[in-house]
Order: sequence, then structure tokens, then C-alpha cells
Amino acid sequence: MRLLLALFAVVYLTSAHSAINSKSLEELGSDIGIQVFNQVVKTRPYDNVVMSPHGVASILGILQLGADGKTKKQLTTAMRYKVNVVGKILKRINKGIVAKKNKDVVTTANAVFANTGFKMEDAFVSRNKEIFHCHVRNVDFQDRDTAAVLINQWVKNETKGMIDQLLSPESLDSPMVRLVIVNALYFKGLWKSRFQRENTKKRLFHGPDGKTYQVPMLAQLSLFKTGVFQTPSGLHYKVIELPYHGDSISMLVALPTEERTPLSAIIPHISTKTLQSWMAMNTKRIQLILPRFTVEAEADLQEPLKNLGISDMFDSYKANLTKITRTEPIYVSNVLQKAKIEVKEDGTKASAATSAILIARSSPPWFVVDRPFLFFIRHDPTGAVLFTGQINRP
Repeated sequence: MRLLLALFAVVYLTSAHSAINSKSLEELGSDIGIQVFNQVVKTRPYDNVVMSPHGVASILGILQLGADGKTKKQLTTAMRYKVNVVGKILKRINKGIVAKKNKDVVTTANAVFANTGFKMEDAFVSRNKEIFHCHVRNVDFQDRDTAAVLINQWVKNETKGMIDQLLSPESLDSPMVRLVIVNALYFKGLWKSRFQRENTKKRLFHGPDGKTYQVPMLAQLSLFKTGVFQTPSGLHYKVIELPYHGDSISMLVALPTEERTPLSAIIPHISTKTLQSWMAMNTKRIQLILPRFTVEAEADLQEPLKNLGISDMFDSYKANLTKITRTEPIYVSNVLQKAKIEVKEDGTKASAATSAILIARSSPPWFVVDRPFLFFIRHDPTGAVLFTGQINRP
């Protein structure tokens, strides 16, 4: 009988330049995550969606170390790198993303929750611990209530209490569950140029359904990098960069220039290479209007990954995960990701003040985000895309 490997990825987000080899590698990792995001929003064009490309890459990296044969080939082809070959670079990237010198707070954690008595290959355990700091924790999946409590408590701790339930006991209902692999990513950053609360006012936001909504809009006059770009088909869209206090992480907001152009027309065009091209934008004095919003979303990634060619690991007969264990055949039943973003005046829930550059001048250009938009939160030194999202209604 084939046994079951349940896989969950969880991420949490409170708000909203290194070696070239490291940057290109992390951009490859983020690219697979962005491709998964593209697949998800295709089926949910009018929903709010928030995901972590870096979290997707981490989970797939852990699985690649446990895969062999065609299953490993599918993962390697989609990711475009072999984790075992570039392990030292990945380790350096992960260390750079969470470095205290970032000033903004980024924490990432990986864990394998293994059924009591389940025997895993020593090489899989040691390589994951070395590269992804992935620790093994033993649980009894026969007691599904206790197992769910233990996993949810770990998630709650790693996300600073903001996601307190990733999975229910019912999701562990099968008596064949052997492993649950979890990735948690947390970010907390203060805007470099803070929005003043007294400037926040309700304004109209134009939804994709043609309706308008009154939502709280943040406002400030400051210096921002901004530019206008076009897709290969000639559709124009505009981008603005909002740096966080530590200067190593920034949020990039993109939306079509023409109100009649849907987000779905520009999303397929965007990759880490596209984001890198945005870094050459010019700095201008801008009157920025941006929605204040909180969004929490969950996505089942099985079909998106299958659409990208990663299919065998979900097939109970074709899955080859023998580098995880040779005692019994296992396969992946689910890949889920849960994420949350909260954008406020100061950047996050934290109330610390930040420096602001406010220079008044008559008739500055406006950048008004009053219709569906995309956001990307990028770790600039490595090119890692920590979070990305589609906001249709704040």
C-alpha cells in the first residue's frame, strides 16, 4: 500500500546587493514561485491572493532532496537548479535574507513533522538541516487532534501568533499520513518614508467587477522610484517602489496604466527578470495614494504545480521519494500555502517611527492606486521575492 506524505507551506507577512551567483540562483527559486502564483490567479482572477515565492522554492527544495528518478527530474527541470549542487549558495542566501543587518525583521523556518517510529534516510535529514535548517519533530499522527495542535502551535510561534491554525485534525484523517513538511516565513518592516495617519482618508477604489468601494487610503508626498513599462503585446503598466526602513527590502506596486486593462493581461509577463529591470527606475517626487489593507489567503498548489510539470510526486504509483525513506513508498497528497499581509501607515503593526523625506513642491505627479494592483516584496541583495499578491478589493 502506498503511504501518504502531507505537505503544507505556511507564510505570514505583517505589512507591507550580493554575489551574482547568489542573486541569479535565488531569482530562479523565486521564478518558480511566481509561476505558481500565475497559475493560482488564473483560476481566481477576482480574488485577493497573497503568496510567498520564496516559501514555494523552499518547500520544493526540501522535496527535491528527497526525490529520485523521474520525480527528481521533474522538480529539477521546473526549478532549473539542483539543490545538492548549489547547497552552499542556498545556505548563504537564506542566511542573508534573515541577517540582522537587514534592520527589517525577516525570519524563516522549516520543519518536518514525522510520524513516531517513521525511519528517514540519514542523508535527507542531514542535508535539509544543513541547507534549510530543517529540523525533524516526532508526532503521533494516529492521534490526529494532538498532532494538529502540535503543528499549529509551531506555526503560531514561527508567525508571531498571527496564523494560529494552519490545518485541522480532519486534514490528518488518513491513517497513512507519515510526514508533514512546513515552511514558515515572517516579515515585519517599517516604511522608510512613513504615511501620516492624519492623511489617511476614505476614497473610491474601483473593483474588477465594475463596482466602486470606499476604502481607507494612505497618502504622502515623497521621493519614490517610479516608471512606466510595457508587456511584449504593448500593454502599458506603471510601477512604484516603496522601500522599507532597512534599505534591503522593498515593496513594488504595479498596475495597468489604462483602467480597462485587467491585471490578467500583465501578470504572465512578470518574472524576476522583469522585477530586476524595474530597479533602474528614476526617482521622482510623487503624491502617492495607496490602500490600507489586510488580506489573508490560502491556496492549494497541487494543480498549479502539475501544470508546471511537477506531477509524479502526487501520484501514489509514480512518486519516487526514496531518498526520504526506503522503508515504505510515499507520495505527496497536498501542498497548501497560507499567507497574510497587513499594510498600514507605519508599514506594519509595529508603532516605531521612521525617517521621512517630505519636500513640498507645486503640482507633483500623482500615483493613485485606486483599482486592482499587484505587489511584490523583494529582498534586493539576493533578488529573492519573499511575497507577491493580487489585490482586487482592499
